[in-house]
Amino acid sequence: MSEEPVRVGVLSLHNSKETKAICNAIDDLGHEGIWLRRENAAVSIEDGEVSVEPDIDVIANRLLLSNTEEPAEALGLATTFNRIRPMLNEPGAVLTAIHKFATAATLADWNIRVPDALLALSNQRLNQGRERFGEVGVYKTAIGTHGGGTWKVDLTEPVNPKVGNRQAFLQELIDRDGEKHRDLRVYVVGDQIVGAMYRYAPEGDWRTNVALGGAVEDADDMPEEAAETALYATEVIGLDYAGVDLVEGYDGWYVLEVNPTAGFKGLFEATGVSPAPHIAKHAIETVGGEVDEKRVEGLSTALDDSRPASAPRPIRTDLGETPLIGYIEEVLVIGTSGSKQAHAKSDTGATRTSIDTQLAADIGAGPIKSMTRVKSGSMKTGKARPVVDLVIGIGGNQHTVTASVEDRSHMDYPLLLGRDILQHYRVDVRKRVDDAVEEDEREEEYLE
Repeated sequence: MSEEPVRVGVLSLHNSKETKAICNAIDDLGHEGIWLRRENAAVSIEDGEVSVEPDIDVIANRLLLSNTEEPAEALGLATTFNRIRPMLNEPGAVLTAIHKFATAATLADWNIRVPDALLALSNQRLNQGRERFGEVGVYKTAIGTHGGGTWKVDLTEPVNPKVGNRQAFLQELIDRDGEKHRDLRVYVVGDQIVGAMYRYAPEGDWRTNVALGGAVEDADDMPEEAAETALYATEVIGLDYAGVDLVEGYDGWYVLEVNPTAGFKGLFEATGVSPAPHIAKHAIETVGGEVDEKRVEGLSTALDDSRPASAPRPIRTDLGETPLIGYIEEVLVIGTSGSKQAHAKSDTGATRTSIDTQLAADIGAGPIKSMTRVKSGSMKTGKARPVVDLVIGIGGNQHTVTASVEDRSHMDYPLLLGRDILQHYRVDVRKRVDDAVEEDEREEEYLE
């Protein structure tokens, strides 16, 4: 066993609280956490020798691939680093895990119970097989996160094999209690369960994701079958740490997902346990480093997601790299049953994108996820509006957002682009794809 501090690189291009917590835990365990980001990371080949900057001994992979437009680019980056240094959550295992149908197929092949599902590349084949799921089923994009790209759908109506440029599939709805939607998240590190929680769907929704407002409670009394299934599923997928989502059916527990970048917030809220020190310990010991087990347990009782000492100084963004869109832009709006080209108005004062009721119906946007209360610049009081998942294509990019639905028939444009999309662009107010006169009323929306 080496007495030298282990240098653990945490590979994460996003400013996530989980990455910060892992970096801080590594430092608190007496080793050196190094946050690998755009600002400081490089790989060099010189005279046949390959080196990585900063110098590290092992890597904890925290790349968020499921909510990026080009996951293959990030997978290639992770693969490059993995060729040079040992890595927790290797790229091959992560690729299987982020693709929900690949996960299901892999688990089923190893006799782990998963809901029945159908992925088809043609519209005809997918709809030909939808009847076997009953009148209501689950419709998912194969890659998605935080509950985005997941719908409970009426299967008496046809669905498409793709949502935007992402493959979609049908899945059996496993629901023992139609009133109280619940699932189980089990967090596994190595061959140990560090915590588990029951998640309950918020009012008006059936999805239990904490990011969508789901409630949580400690699941220290979870059945042994569920615990063993979570451990086995993590091993089969090949991950070093994962959040395994299970749901209870009448004949046992089913695995829904094996998440390689599961969040810590909900688990800590429910259990008082942070997975960060356990991940840090696993990484350190992978390359022979020493860790005080009691120190790990002590650190696990707090979730330190403050800015770590290893966070590199941010590089000033070159605005020329940020795509430019106009005040009025032509976009592609995509639902579960179709897509349409439409003119959209950019409004940096609007928090949330909104879509006209008729357009939402035409493309099959929805079903309604929940209700939200918004305020308009022309109204002193808030108004409740339904919200739906929506995919919007601008140029070569596609964005999945939660959009509000309203009657915009009296307005010039059926879509309003809010900051949930505009944060990715610069807006030129002089640029517009039409010659229409500006509307008199401002359509700003603010979440209460």
